[in-house]
Amino acid sequence: MNDIKIVILSLLTGIITGIIFTILKFPLPAPPNIQAFMGIFGVWLGSFIIRKFEDCK
Repeated sequence: MNDIKIVILSLLTGIITGIIFTILKFPLPAPPNIQAFMGIFGVWLGSFIIRKFEDCK
């Protein structure tokens, strides 16, 4: 339950940051396209997989 709360708070923080950056006309601190986003997601996924394998030992 606590993990869901953290995910929701992270999402809300991202939404608020996106709104503020857009209103102030700052460049978004996020990948500009889906390819860059998927690259970042791939880095996270690779790290997640390794941690899961380490937990199995």
